[in-house]
Amino acid sequence: MNGWKILLKEPRIWQAIQSSWLIGITVVLLNLLIAIPAGRTIAFHSFRGKWFFELLFTLPILIPSLAVVMGLHLTMIRLGLTDHWMGVVIVHLLPSVPYTIKIFHSSFERIGPHLEDQAVSLGSSKWYSFYSIYLPLLVPSIRSTVFLVFVISLSQYVLTAIIGGGNVVTIATLYFPFLSTVKESVISSFSLVFAILPLTVLLLFELLIQIFIPYRKQNG
Repeated sequence: MNGWKILLKEPRIWQAIQSSWLIGITVVLLNLLIAIPAGRTIAFHSFRGKWFFELLFTLPILIPSLAVVMGLHLTMIRLGLTDHWMGVVIVHLLPSVPYTIKIFHSSFERIGPHLEDQAVSLGSSKWYSFYSIYLPLLVPSIRSTVFLVFVISLSQYVLTAIIGGGNVVTIATLYFPFLSTVKESVISSFSLVFAILPLTVLLLFELLIQIFIPYRKQNG
C-alpha cells in the first residue's frame, strides 16, 4: 500500500494515464485505418512495384525507429508537431504499422478473395461485402492488433521523450526515471498500472466489436 500512496501522490500520474490512453487509442485506430486496406491490397492484388510497396512498409522494422525519428525531428519542428501529443502519435506509428500490416496481410491471404467475388456476383456492393463478410472474419486479427499496438505505444519512452519534449507526459516517461530512485513497492505499483491499461483498452474495443461488427452472436 505504501507504493500506491507514493504513486498516487505523484502530481502528474493522472495526466500520464490520460495521455497514454489518448495516444495509445489514437495509434490503434490509425493502425487499423492504414493496415486493413494495405493488407488487403497486398494480399489480393498484383501490380507493378508491389515488391517496393511491401519493402516500404517493412523498412521501419529494418531501420531503428530512433534513427528515423532523429531524421524527422527537424521536419516535425517546422510543422509544429513537436511538444504535442499528435506528434507523439505519428512517431508511435513507426514501430507499430509494419507489424499491423503483416497481421492483416496474413489474415486476408488466409481468407482469400473468393468470398467477396461471390458476394459481388450476387449483387452485393464491395463495401457491404467487406462489412458483412470480411470484418467478422477479421475480429481475431483486430483483437491481436489492439493489444499489440497499444502495448507498443505504451512502452515508447525514447520516441515520446524526443518528440514530446517533456511536455507530453505518459506512463513510460513518468515510469523510467523512477526505476533507479524509488522503492520496489512503487515500481510494482507502476507495473500494475502498465498491465491494467492495455486490458481496459482491450475491453473497450471488445465492446465496440460486439456493438458494430455483425454476426458476433453467431460467431462468438
